[in-house]
Amino acid sequence: MKRDKLGDAQIEAALASLAGFGGWSIEHGILAKEFRFTSYLDGMRFAARVAEAAEAMNHHPDLLISWRRVRFSVHTHSAGGLTELDFELAMRAEQAV
Repeated sequence: MKRDKLGDAQIEAALASLAGFGGWSIEHGILAKEFRFTSYLDGMRFAARVAEAAEAMNHHPDLLISWRRVRFSVHTHSAGGLTELDFELAMRAEQAV
C-alpha cells in the first residue's frame, strides 16, 4: 500500500531514485529539499504547482516560501514515517520546477 511506512532499505532505494535531481535528504524521518529560483515569483509559481499536485494526490507537504527559495518537506503523519506517497510527491515537485 502507498500509505504503509517504508523500511530503511526501501527508503534508501526510494531516495536513490531522486538522486539525479540532487539536494534531497532525510532529516529526522522527513523527506526534504530546498528549491532555489531566480525570482520570488518563480518560487511562488512553483509552490502553486506543487499545491495542485498535492491536492490531486490528497497528500500535502509543508512548504516554506522565502525570497527565491522554497523548502519542501513531507512525511506521512498517519504512517508515522515515510511512505511511497512521499516519494511520489517529491517526484511531482521535481516535475513542477
